[in-house]
Amino acid sequence: MKVPKVVDLEALQQISDALKKADLHKLQSDILTSFLFQKSIDSQVLQGMREPITRWPFFRLLGGAMFCLLASSTCHSFRATLNAYRISAQSDYGIAALIATSFYPPVYYSFMCDPFFCNLYLGSITSLGITTILFSLLPMFQRPEFRKIRASLFFGMGMSGVAPILHKLILFWQQPEALTQPWFQSGALYEILMGVLYGVGALVYAARVPAVDAWEIRHCWQQPPTFHVLVVAGAVTHYQAGLVYLGGQKWMLKEQILDKPMAKEHYSTLLWSYF
Repeated sequence: MKVPKVVDLEALQQISDALKKADLHKLQSDILTSFLFQKSIDSQVLQGMREPITRWPFFRLLGGAMFCLLASSTCHSFRATLNAYRISAQSDYGIAALIATSFYPPVYYSFMCDPFFCNLYLGSITSLGITTILFSLLPMFQRPEFRKIRASLFFGMGMSGVAPILHKLILFWQQPEALTQPWFQSGALYEILMGVLYGVGALVYAARVPAVDAWEIRHCWQQPPTFHVLVVAGAVTHYQAGLVYLGGQKWMLKEQILDKPMAKEHYSTLLWSYF
């Protein structure tokens, strides 16, 4: 036989006394202030606070890298047969997909709270990548006289990363503390290194260097492998920059919250509960 639970009447009396002593007007004011503060925050910021930060930009980058390496290996596997090589050589420009997708992590995480510029930059680099791939599929584009044009397309794709870097500097110019953040400095250095690697890779491709006589270097470090190594290295630096900016998202959300009225009073209870 179950014994019914006994209600602690003394505890209920203490709750009643506590409610009588409570400042209900102040409690009502605090609750109202919290609701007003939450409504004053941009919906994109609140969504980023409530939901886990997405990882799809990294998967796009990894997918572009796998496609690039698959296309390149397919091309060089048929190198011995001239007719097959002419067809498969067009797939060697899958490296354009790697360059385009490598922009996704740093651009997305840098402008995650500004969807317009995020979509603008991602759409631009995607369009450049598609244009480069379409040009590479044209038979006339394989002629030697178009080598400089091909190199210019790759160089333009790499240098297009300068625009979001400058944009970030302008955005954070009014926040000197952002420029001193370790994640911001590391991310900027990674992106500068990325631009250098892409630029040098395009120049190596256009100039067809190194042109040396040593058999080992000519066969092991000829122009196509050197170009591929530089571009893959640039994609790796972009991946590292994306990881750095991903770590800086908590700081960015914090700054957007503190820009609002009444933020400092309610920041700790509203923001950190989501992390």
